[in-house]
Amino acid sequence: MDIQNTQSQMRKGVLEFCILSVIRQGEVYPSDIVDKMKAANLSILEGTLYPLLTRLKNAGYLTYRWVESNSGPPRKYFAMTDEGLAFYETLERTWKELADAVHALTQDVQSHNSTETTIY
Repeated sequence: MDIQNTQSQMRKGVLEFCILSVIRQGEVYPSDIVDKMKAANLSILEGTLYPLLTRLKNAGYLTYRWVESNSGPPRKYFAMTDEGLAFYETLERTWKELADAVHALTQDVQSHNSTETTIY
């Protein structure tokens, strides 16, 4: 089994939630999302980010506005809509439930291993 594939799939599963978490903090330019994700050790390529942003916008969760730039073409800044905030809150509850469940299961394994005795 390929551990890198498993790790990649785990990251992909939380990618949308993490991106929305960044946008929830305030209006943001896509490269700022990339930078914040990298700083959190969750690297993302712009080629992955832009289709996801478009999908979230088309679903009504994000809005954007164009801002003129002094050094190039206008920039598209994204913000969360009210519908997006409700969606985010649902994802956040789901994440907490999942994290708690995983923690309970992994703690159970660790507790079991540390209290296990050997019978001779």
